[in-house]
Amino acid sequence: MGGSSIYLRDRKAFTGGTPQAVYAELWERGRKTRLRNRVIFAVLTLILCGALVNAVFGIMMAVLVTVLDFYFHWRGYNASSVWRRGLRGEDRTDRLLRHTLERRGHRVLHARTVPGHEQADEILVGPGGIWLIHNEAWHPDTEIAPYGGRLFVDGRTQSKLMATLTGSAETVARLLTEETGEKVTVRPLLIVHGGRLARSPFEADGVVFATPLRMLRYIRRNPTADYSPEQVETLARATVHALPVGRRTMTAA
Repeated sequence: MGGSSIYLRDRKAFTGGTPQAVYAELWERGRKTRLRNRVIFAVLTLILCGALVNAVFGIMMAVLVTVLDFYFHWRGYNASSVWRRGLRGEDRTDRLLRHTLERRGHRVLHARTVPGHEQADEILVGPGGIWLIHNEAWHPDTEIAPYGGRLFVDGRTQSKLMATLTGSAETVARLLTEETGEKVTVRPLLIVHGGRLARSPFEADGVVFATPLRMLRYIRRNPTADYSPEQVETLARATVHALPVGRRTMTAA
């Protein structure tokens, strides 16, 4: 198996001709153009600001323009990192939840099997309610927006994906209601890694859409319940009992 890694499972995203490979190639081709434009912007800023104020101010503004230009391009490229590696983003979300909400009394259950449905990336049980979290990574230029209460990705509806997420959330709610003997509500939440969201967060087809960081704020500000720490632990144990651990694919270390 020459040329393949013993640590990472081969992914189609790393082969030639895939959207990820083409995107990476075009990015490399544009490196000289980006550097040239950065130098031009810096020089023009230096000349203009130096003439209007003084040389020191011109140098400071030139450095600022250079840094902002670098950050703008780096931010766009970094936002596509999950998609470029052929992943969906669950590992990134896991780390984010572990270092934030789990330290604030939430319980996160990873890769749980929902009977009759696909595997749930994360089930989040917290003082403000229960969330079924799904991750998706899209091409950086993909347009993701709600119209008339429905989700459109590059102008196309996503009925199958939406039905899967809402159906999974309803099944989890039913199982937990049976397990605890009390009415439980579970909200589906889709974390978007990459792509161009019309806004974040938004709700469409009964599913909440948000970027990873704004997901945290939305969960805290939009509770669906008011659980005590004891109730959170009880619901977490019920979730563990009702939903077995699913199989997860190997991802980058």
